[in-house]
Amino acid sequence: MIKALLVGCVALAFGVVAADDELKARDQQELVEEYIELDEWSAAGRERRDAIIARLSEVAPLDAGDIKKWVKRIEKHWSKGPELEKDSGTHYLYPDASPTQARGKYIVGGETNRPKGLLIAMHGGGVGSGDAEPMAKWYDSSAKERKLVMIAPEVLEKTERGWTDSGTEEFVLQLIQRAMNTWKIDRERVYLSGHSMGGYGSWAIGAHHADWCAGLAPSAGGPTPIMDMNGNEIDIVEGIVPNMRNVRLVVYQSDDDPRVPPGPNRMAAEKIKAARERWGGYDFEYWEVTGRAHDEPPGGYGPLLDKIVEHERTLWPDKVVWESTLPWDQDFYWVHWEAPVRNGLIVASAEGNTISLTCSVPGPTGLAVWLDPRLVDIKKDVEVVLDGKSAFKGSVEGRLDVLLESAGRRDPEYLTAYRIDLP
Repeated sequence: MIKALLVGCVALAFGVVAADDELKARDQQELVEEYIELDEWSAAGRERRDAIIARLSEVAPLDAGDIKKWVKRIEKHWSKGPELEKDSGTHYLYPDASPTQARGKYIVGGETNRPKGLLIAMHGGGVGSGDAEPMAKWYDSSAKERKLVMIAPEVLEKTERGWTDSGTEEFVLQLIQRAMNTWKIDRERVYLSGHSMGGYGSWAIGAHHADWCAGLAPSAGGPTPIMDMNGNEIDIVEGIVPNMRNVRLVVYQSDDDPRVPPGPNRMAAEKIKAARERWGGYDFEYWEVTGRAHDEPPGGYGPLLDKIVEHERTLWPDKVVWESTLPWDQDFYWVHWEAPVRNGLIVASAEGNTISLTCSVPGPTGLAVWLDPRLVDIKKDVEVVLDGKSAFKGSVEGRLDVLLESAGRRDPEYLTAYRIDLP
């Protein structure tokens, strides 16, 4: 692992003399708390986190009782994390971004008293246009009727692909994280939907982070097509279709839409069918109608949401298909890739206590698998096969550095002290 290289210089980071100095229980607690409080979205925060992980890698393996105690401490500390404004209306995640302008606008609506789930409602727009207010208005009552708190964010920069440009994708993830601290929301019921460019956002952010979501419902917006020199659509941008294997996806499209023609969504639908035949899975519905142009679905957004809101997130699936696109996103379900290669494709499956992976990138750096009793029998030996060759076989011990690094995902369902790092 790349982080292992930090161990040799970690003494400088912590002001100690020798790497084998005993790390006292109180020191461990302080480091764990510091790690959780650090801003993982900043370069300085990530660097400090890496140093803390390297230091805690020296701690002896944990037994089952130790792991339970640490999990309780971590979850308790999570509960003190930053929150969102709870009142309905317009707010800003970064109110002090500059002397003249706040950034990170979001509108709260839907069911804000006792929500059962979370809806991220993404607006349309393009270069120089796009506002959260219309989308918030259109989705508000539908979300409330389905007992979902609604957060309607506004892109940080108004570009053609605003939902994945200029840090907006990270902004949306921060909203989801903080919403979990603000309301008692079922973490297994997070839904993404949006119209036009917001449909594109549902496709793209939903695919990149399908392991966060229970359901995706793009409306009149498709994934970005790849064009040939003659302007013909020949493919869908990478990192979208393969990643949808374990999430509910419903796509709405009108066949006469003049602004977002059906070509990309039709192509994506065919590619999902092919992916289903190849890898299994893919809970997908393509809902195409006639004569709606670029309008909302028949009956409004409620009928579209009804197609996803009864679904819960898939946890620890027996197969993961991940086409990486983001250098900063190192985890997808139970697969960890410390140095992800853009468009690298990983297919990972678990059967009994054998985990098999294939990777399109020869000799991938920093590949690992998180383990959990829902995936394997932790008490027995585990074998990992990479590209047809045994890469690990043996018992796996619980480790504090692994537990804390998994806590960096801020997802209680993927909090684990067990991981196998592959050579």
